[in-house]
Amino acid sequence: MILLDEHIVFPPVSVASPEGVLAIGGDLSPERLMLAYRSGIFPWFDDDSSILWWSPDPRMVLFPDELKISASMRKVISREVFSITFNNNFDAVIRACAATKRPGQEGTWITEEMIAAYVRLHRLGYAKSVEVWQDEMLVGGLYGIDLGHVFCGESMFARVSNASKAGFIALVQKLKAAGHKLVDCQVHTAHLASLGAREIPRDVFMRLLQGEGAPPRSGSVV
Repeated sequence: MILLDEHIVFPPVSVASPEGVLAIGGDLSPERLMLAYRSGIFPWFDDDSSILWWSPDPRMVLFPDELKISASMRKVISREVFSITFNNNFDAVIRACAATKRPGQEGTWITEEMIAAYVRLHRLGYAKSVEVWQDEMLVGGLYGIDLGHVFCGESMFARVSNASKAGFIALVQKLKAAGHKLVDCQVHTAHLASLGAREIPRDVFMRLLQGEGAPPRSGSVV
C-alpha cells in the first residue's frame, strides 16, 4: 500500500492489493478526487481510518445498452409512480445515502468530510445527483461523478420499494442519450447485477475509461 503525501499523484492501479486497496492518505481536494476518478480510483473509508483509495479488479460496470428493466419495473415506470429530477437537491441525496443502513455495515463510509468534499465537486459541476419523488417527498436517489463519457456511481438510497431502481434507470437512459459509454458501479452487488451491470477485468475498464477499445461482449473471456 502506497502512502500519499501533499503531491497530487497516484501510483498505477496495477500495484493495488488483491482486495483493491491502492493507497492511503492524501486529502479530498477537488483536484485529487478528480484525478482519482480519471485514473480509475475512488476513496472508501470511515471515520476511524485514514483515507483509503481503491481500484478493485474485477470492476463492476454497466454499459447503457445492457440496461435491464424488468416487467414489474416497466409497470412502475408506466404508471408514473415516481417523478424524477436531476441535480435538484444534491445535499439531501448525499445525506440520505449516508443515513441509509446497509447489510454488513455498522456505520457509514460517507463521513462529514466526504459529504463536504462531494458538495464542493457538485458546485464545480462534476458531482451529479438524481432525486426520486413521491407525493412531493424525496423517497430515493443516487449521486456520482460525471467524467463526460463515463459516469462514476457512488451511492444510492431508497425509502420506498423500487425508488432507487427508478432513479438509476432514468439516469442510465439520460446518460445513453447524452452519449456516455459506461457507468462505473465499482463493486458487485446483486441489486446492480439485476439492472444489467457486470464485472469486467480492471485493465479492460482502464482502457474504456481512457476512451480506448469497445465494450467486451457479455459472457466473453477477455
